[in-house]
Amino acid sequence: MRAINLQNKIMTMLDALESEYHNEKYPPELGHSEPLDGLILTVLSQNTNDINRDRAFANLKSKFPEWHDVINAGSERLEDAIRTAGLAHTKAARIIKILETVHNSFHAYTIKPLAEHEPEYMKEYLRSLPGVGAKTVACTLLFDFRIPAFPVDTHITRISRRVGIVDSKTSPEDISRLLEEIVPASRCLGGHVNMIAHGRSICHSQKPECKSCMLYDMCDNKKDLEV
Repeated sequence: MRAINLQNKIMTMLDALESEYHNEKYPPELGHSEPLDGLILTVLSQNTNDINRDRAFANLKSKFPEWHDVINAGSERLEDAIRTAGLAHTKAARIIKILETVHNSFHAYTIKPLAEHEPEYMKEYLRSLPGVGAKTVACTLLFDFRIPAFPVDTHITRISRRVGIVDSKTSPEDISRLLEEIVPASRCLGGHVNMIAHGRSICHSQKPECKSCMLYDMCDNKKDLEV
């Protein structure tokens, strides 16, 4: 019974968010012709916001149009190119190691050949890369390979805990696993983007706008969050 109630709650939440944000009906194009680009973009997104991530990635591609240019340039020049994303030294080292590993695997700077394998193999391979965790794997699968996954960022974690889909101690990785089990494959992309949109516009980390929230009636924590 609890499993059914949880499933109903998740689907009710997704329906309410879709009625407001419409990203299931009109899914955004977030992928790249080369999935390796999406992977590196997500690595840059770690511990920063989307604006800084996008600036860093645009600067990186402007200075080094091809991934072999990054290898030839070396870590210091790469660090300069991605500095706006923060943690430049750490991220540059990870990116170079990812590129080297990918080239050793596929004899080219591409991860397109992963599409020839089963999703579980793809997950294991991506997770084996330095600095690549569950969220980065899920983003790469969903956006760049169009394989159902449900990446969980700070917005989705916050909403899931507040609404009561999970408890306050549930990890983002466990939330991702739960949503992937319950959410239909066709709703993963739009549902993911809708939840992020809601976290940015209404369900803020500080001073959430509870009275304006379409999830107000189903939220387990609305009394604590009212301002």
